[in-house]
Amino acid sequence: MSFPYINNVEFIESLKKGNENAYTYLVKTYHKPLFIYALSLTNDHAQSEDIVQTVFLKSWEFRKRLNPDYSIKSFLYKTTYNEFINQYHQTRAISNLEKVYIEAIDETVDSSNSELLEQKIALVTEGIKNLPKKCKETFLLSRKDGLTNMEISDYLNISIKTVEGHITKAFSILRKTASGKIEGILFFLYRKRHVNT
Repeated sequence: MSFPYINNVEFIESLKKGNENAYTYLVKTYHKPLFIYALSLTNDHAQSEDIVQTVFLKSWEFRKRLNPDYSIKSFLYKTTYNEFINQYHQTRAISNLEKVYIEAIDETVDSSNSELLEQKIALVTEGIKNLPKKCKETFLLSRKDGLTNMEISDYLNISIKTVEGHITKAFSILRKTASGKIEGILFFLYRKRHVNT
């Protein structure tokens, strides 16, 4: 669907005036990408749809406050993230470790558009596949399967220091691969992991 406005400013001004065509364009253009983004956060189709619907509802309710100088795309992704956090807080307590991951997601949303986020996820996924064998095995047992360092030590019959060394090495390699922090990306990939040290 081609952009039917001269620029972002004209589009935002149309939204602020309550132009239904502008709102229809907004929904048709961003519903699918926002749903995919919400799904990467929630891992739940129904909740993701609910989040996206809430985002569009809020966009309409607060349209008069929209800033023409601010990207509508960034606004929608940030609002989606905020709605996810609101629901997350309402449904469960958040551990200190999970707070670190959520803060990392926030940084990812602030600094990246959806295409860049997808690129980073792909880079980290590929980077994990290419880790040295023992390093990869240890890392996945930690981040994907949720085992503690002690459990990994017992399972692989190696020392805890060796476990820590493999995990540290994996993080170092992956950070270079993705050119920055990867905690938020790992949260996306292994959302259902057990919390461990």
